[in-house]
Amino acid sequence: MPWIAYIAHFIAAAFLTNGVPHFVNGVCGRSFRFPFARPAKVASPTANVIWGWANFFIAFLLFANIGPLYIGTPGDTVFVAAGMLVTGILLARIFEAGAR
Repeated sequence: MPWIAYIAHFIAAAFLTNGVPHFVNGVCGRSFRFPFARPAKVASPTANVIWGWANFFIAFLLFANIGPLYIGTPGDTVFVAAGMLVTGILLARIFEAGAR
């Protein structure tokens, strides 16, 4: 598989990981931090569901159209896991800083 597919899978995993907190908080009816909300940086649950869905859709497009994803093969698994881990740590730090 070309190296660009591994980078695309890393980025797709990042979008997938970012979509989870937005979608879950929106579906639960809670306002949540939103990158485009001004001035409070908190958006409605509906906006967060849409933002989470958009992240899922972008992840799907990257997984489906730039090299097939074969979970279980070392390269794909490592890059997807790394994308989720790096994004998860970054989001945890961002959300922790916002909670203070």
